[in-house]
Amino acid sequence: MTYLAYQVQELDGTFIGDVKTLETPALQEDHILIKVEYSSLNYKDALAASGVKGVVKQYPFTPGIDSAGTVIKTSSDDFLVGDKVILTGYKMGMSVNGGFGEIVHAPAKWAVKLPANLTLLQSMEIGTAGLTAAASVKKLEDAKISKDLPVLVSGATGGVGSVAINILNKLGYTVHALTGKTYEEEVIKSMGAVELINRDKFLEDGVKPLDKALYSAAIDTVGGDILSKMLSMVNNNGVVTSCGNVAGAKFTSSVFPFILRGISLQGIDSAESSIELKKTLWNRLANEWRVSLDGQTKQVSLGEIGPEIEKILDGKQIGRIVIKHGE
Repeated sequence: MTYLAYQVQELDGTFIGDVKTLETPALQEDHILIKVEYSSLNYKDALAASGVKGVVKQYPFTPGIDSAGTVIKTSSDDFLVGDKVILTGYKMGMSVNGGFGEIVHAPAKWAVKLPANLTLLQSMEIGTAGLTAAASVKKLEDAKISKDLPVLVSGATGGVGSVAINILNKLGYTVHALTGKTYEEEVIKSMGAVELINRDKFLEDGVKPLDKALYSAAIDTVGGDILSKMLSMVNNNGVVTSCGNVAGAKFTSSVFPFILRGISLQGIDSAESSIELKKTLWNRLANEWRVSLDGQTKQVSLGEIGPEIEKILDGKQIGRIVIKHGE
């Protein structure tokens, strides 16, 4: 049996993606074979597709860290043929061919059964980006963050930032959105942000050891100087989460936010989170944290992935990109 996949190959140092016909792999022990209905495009997928060193070690390769579909073969007692499942993270789309193919073969222990209140499409509108946002919000919840001051979210138009704003708004937090795309004010406010802050203006005074405490917490998706500044502006016993590095892998700080305000800096890595945590987050996203992302999602086919990869690398992506398979 064959299937279609968006495969990336290296030719003389250039990485080229195209739709290819591939052979379905043989089912291994404790694995499942999934007919993918939807997958989603994440920043890590764009890095893999463009040959960024260290993301994928061997080409040709099928990217896609997210996929959702139906089990068509299983060698695991945990799943039956016909089960609807979600796969996010771990080695998907990195060392195991990922969700940009119509068929995915993966260890059963990586899969989560689709919650009853969620469709396969909705699960990929959320995807790893939304799961990362949910993991960030859970850190704020665990710390019992007050709603007296706003929560600041960076990368507001990106996958993680946009879902985080939606969830925080649903939970009753006042959200301020930090963005370089202030021309998307209407879109960002429709997510639930009440105030937009221009990224360049936010940084124009530089980073101080401690700044005025304007926020109860912050969710940072970009890293660099943005993260540095956020740490200096969060109120006593607040939390800052960090999950991205598009603005820089290094940041500077002093001990003062930690010893004078008791700030906690929490790293978020939803891709390698335990399957139990993923199940918890998916169930919350299907229930009390459920948000509608219909108006913030664009659907594309396998053959339309290329231009979307370029957009996300150029920082022009707005909201979420979902790949619909079987068309």
